[in-house]
Amino acid sequence: MASRTVSKDIITLRGSAAIVSEYFGYAANSILYNRGVYPEESFKKVKKYGLTMLLTEDEGVKTFVSNLTAQLAEWLETGKLQRVVLVIMSKASGEVLERWNFSIETDSEVVEKGVSREKSDKEIMREIQAIMRQIASSITYLPCLEEPCVFDVLAYTDTDVAVPFTWIESDPKLIANPQMVKLHSFDTKIHKVDTLVSYKNDDEWDES
Repeated sequence: MASRTVSKDIITLRGSAAIVSEYFGYAANSILYNRGVYPEESFKKVKKYGLTMLLTEDEGVKTFVSNLTAQLAEWLETGKLQRVVLVIMSKASGEVLERWNFSIETDSEVVEKGVSREKSDKEIMREIQAIMRQIASSITYLPCLEEPCVFDVLAYTDTDVAVPFTWIESDPKLIANPQMVKLHSFDTKIHKVDTLVSYKNDDEWDES
């Protein structure tokens, strides 16, 4: 008699940190492409998460994102990373136009006791895929960025974290009275990531 065994994949703290940091690298590339921060021709197509994704070929940005994801993985493994924010600003004025906010909840028992969790890799991929589709369609729900822009990344960590010399203290780069759109979340069973984009509201209502 034929039988079928259905098993979950074992997720370790290090494995979960790798999934989340890699997700942020691909999400950052997708945001920079879809929001037109860098020219379309400076990206190449790759397959990831069952989708066609875009990765920058700009050496400066590649190095920045690579160093960033390595540092995020380190903080995720210690359970010290609370949030990552990708900020898009006007190149001319420095005004903040968009904040892509990635909030992270960490299973403290995994960090403290070294236990693992179980969840299918395919299920995690499907959850990330849904977010990537939302980022790719951001032009349908976000206002056009009609001026040259630059980006920065902020990391919110526990106060006892040693900050590398390549990172500096920063103001939160907030947007006054922003509009917000909540995207899907994903959960490795160790790290849960919620994604929210807030943007400058240019709708000026004349109440006179």
